[in-house]
Amino acid sequence: MNTQPTAGATAAQVLHQVFGHARFRGAQADIVAHVVDGGDALVLMPTGGGKSLCYQLPALVRDGAGIVVSPLIALMQNQVDALGQLGVRAACINSTLDAEQVRSVEQALLAGDIDLLYVAPERLLMPRMLATLERSRIALFAIDEAHCVSQWGHDFRPEYMQLSILHERFPTVPRIALTATADPQTRGEIVRQLALDGARVFVSSFDRPNIRYAIEDKREPRRQLLRFLRERPGDAGIVYCMSRRKVDETAAWLNEQGLCALPYHAGMNAEKRTANQARFLREEGIIMVATIAFGMGIDKPDVRFVAHLDLPKSIESYYQETGRAGRDGAPADAWMLYGLGDVVQQRRMIEMSEGSSETYRRVSMNKLDALLGLCETAGCRRVLLLDYFGEGGVPCGNCDNCLAPPETWDASEAARKALSCIWRTGQRFGAMHLIDVLRGKDTERVRQWGHERLTVFGLGADLDEHTWRGVFRQLAALGCIRTDHEAWGALQLTETSRPILKGERSLHLRRNRPGATPAVSRRAPAEVSVADQALFERLKAWRSEQARQQGVPAYVIFHDRTLAAIAARRPESLDELADVDGVGVRKLERYGPALLDLLGSDPNMGSDPS
Repeated sequence: MNTQPTAGATAAQVLHQVFGHARFRGAQADIVAHVVDGGDALVLMPTGGGKSLCYQLPALVRDGAGIVVSPLIALMQNQVDALGQLGVRAACINSTLDAEQVRSVEQALLAGDIDLLYVAPERLLMPRMLATLERSRIALFAIDEAHCVSQWGHDFRPEYMQLSILHERFPTVPRIALTATADPQTRGEIVRQLALDGARVFVSSFDRPNIRYAIEDKREPRRQLLRFLRERPGDAGIVYCMSRRKVDETAAWLNEQGLCALPYHAGMNAEKRTANQARFLREEGIIMVATIAFGMGIDKPDVRFVAHLDLPKSIESYYQETGRAGRDGAPADAWMLYGLGDVVQQRRMIEMSEGSSETYRRVSMNKLDALLGLCETAGCRRVLLLDYFGEGGVPCGNCDNCLAPPETWDASEAARKALSCIWRTGQRFGAMHLIDVLRGKDTERVRQWGHERLTVFGLGADLDEHTWRGVFRQLAALGCIRTDHEAWGALQLTETSRPILKGERSLHLRRNRPGATPAVSRRAPAEVSVADQALFERLKAWRSEQARQQGVPAYVIFHDRTLAAIAARRPESLDELADVDGVGVRKLERYGPALLDLLGSDPNMGSDPS
């Protein structure tokens, strides 16, 4: 059976024959048609929305090879593995290849034996690579994770700024830049840096309705995390931490609690880091505890949750990181803990960043303020998130605030007491000491400074410590107080606090309460009925064995949704199996007989599953 698309095949035919999909999703058809016709494009599409097809299809339809600029080795290898399963001639050039392997790939490219070639930006810019490309037939250039080009973006890569050379050296070759997240400022930077002024811009909805967003007040982080994980037994997910030390300690602690957790950060031995990533991709139910060094380009579709133990630096970072959950469209969770210490730490990192301009610090602070607004909102989190990217929305009914609307309260008097306490103690102390003073606690430190004699001592005894922590955190988020990092994190008043102190401005704050993100059973996609569950599990076991034998992630064999459809439809012939979404020509040829044998041995075959 011929697994390669025939010459002159349309994009729709290639979509069905190679990828096994009967139809395009969203704007895919328009994007593919535009690039096939030779047009440049900037594509903003959420993670899991099908960005890869937007350049893979045109590369297979147009004459020559598609050259894909990719920032991470893991992303390249994942894509090559998946395309290999489809019969697509894909390869990559990166630092894991020796000189002989690189020469072999280059020769295949020159001979026209490669459909898609993945390269890092550093490699692409080398004179040897550019010279090789000039001697090859090039169908298109795809610049993946294009937000890396922007100094305002969250994953800035200086090499991306030099990729305008593609327009200069290959003016007739279409270019498509793709990213899952970019605010209007970042979009403008992408267009300018890549010389995409004439490109058509495609902006899909940023909404990921299958993801449930939840943010909790940080009280006992480990206990809160463990509760969250216990409600999702067997789920694969990512836990993000700010520091390498916290990653190591959290992973070790989770293993002590009987969970399977692996650490990942840039300070680890490269071999160990690679091995942990491979286990996460290929095994089920692994929890990856990581810094933001992990994740960009990870294609694992069945990540059921992304948890943040520390505050990210912007809404773009948060959106990009949480977007790694639920790529398969099944229910997933984005869960975060957030406290005053996070505000202090992030602002300190911005203010003390070496070599950064005043403009960069100002933009970074504005981005942080927008994220703090997301954390403190009493309204729908999804509405605020989409509004940040210039997209309207209505309350989603699937975030913590929609499911359990938070209370708000008139905190004007409490805020005045908090601000007054900062002032009367000399603007020299952190929140915990100030709370002790307000609640009238007779501690050694309070007596050391004589603060028991202040008029504010005990003035806030009517509120508990948890409430006061929320007051100080929200005052910081609103910019009414700032942290003096040279004075050991002392809280100080800002000009914004003046009208509150004078009683000229009222203040309503959200009342945080201990809570839990509702657990949802996620043992299988929604398409799997109770009657089909046993067969679905048998199909997954078969897939796992295939993946183990081939040394590839299970999802590159078949996605859960494809197995769920097979379990529901129970095809009895290759023709019926070919009609299942996700079963292309090559996979039908390679796995069809084995699947039919497995289905034929199922005791329910031939019976009415209802």
